[in-house]
Amino acid sequence: MPARLRKLDPAALATADTRALVKHYLALLEERAPGRSVEVRVPPYAAVQVVPGVRHTRGTPPAVVETDADTWLAVATGRTTWAEALASGAVLASGERTDLSPYLPLDGEATGGAASG
Repeated sequence: MPARLRKLDPAALATADTRALVKHYLALLEERAPGRSVEVRVPPYAAVQVVPGVRHTRGTPPAVVETDADTWLAVATGRTTWAEALASGAVLASGERTDLSPYLPLDGEATGGAASG
């Protein structure tokens, strides 16, 4: 069957949609919390550096937040709170300024203050 006539794989579409949404919400976080003191990782899709403070330039960042795509999308859209995601272990956060709750959810109005933690 010619490539242009092949049916699209639903799993591949879901993965592409997830990737696009993760990157979209990480970009919104970059706008809402500009800076380079905390690295937010959503493997395997993307990572960004955000939050005002000491800039990280080499090696392992001193402040890291890591989560899976489903959890990131849930906190970014307000389907779950930052505190709930942390308490459940779905978000791993280490170092200063890793409390992203002042910036979330990204779909609505967040307080936008400097985070510490």
